[in-house]
Amino acid sequence: MFSKQAKSGSKAPARIESPSTSLTTASPDSARRTTPKVASLLSADLTVEGGIIGEGELQIDGVVRGDVRVGRLTVGETGHVEGAVFADIVEIRGRIVGSITSKQVRLYGTAYVDGDITHEQLAMETGAFFQGRSLKFKRPPPPAQPAPAAAAETLAIAASAG
Repeated sequence: MFSKQAKSGSKAPARIESPSTSLTTASPDSARRTTPKVASLLSADLTVEGGIIGEGELQIDGVVRGDVRVGRLTVGETGHVEGAVFADIVEIRGRIVGSITSKQVRLYGTAYVDGDITHEQLAMETGAFFQGRSLKFKRPPPPAQPAPAAAAETLAIAASAG
């Protein structure tokens, strides 16, 4: 509106693309994937009776009495979970009374965990309390791929038989 135009010989009008044209060319799935997910927050004055299920990130500063199954979980210093936790990444500064199953678990100095932790990676700071079993699991190896020569030989046998 109040922009200064460059001094050039041609006075062509500026071309403005409508934002709706760029949105219509993208599929709804790709638009959903590119939108950053904002962490959900359960504040310190809230108590949830029942489980929580989701794919995103959750920070718990209040109390949850039930299982929690999310993509990433952060339990704040005032947070308390009474139930099983299933997440890709778990960071604990508060209390969890129940089992934890996660790829990465980090217990900060103020953490209190009473339950088994099944993990790929576990980190604990000095001062963290943990009572339970630490069970390391590994992802199963990918299925064995046949060698390229063996696959070509199988194709040749199948072609001659058919």
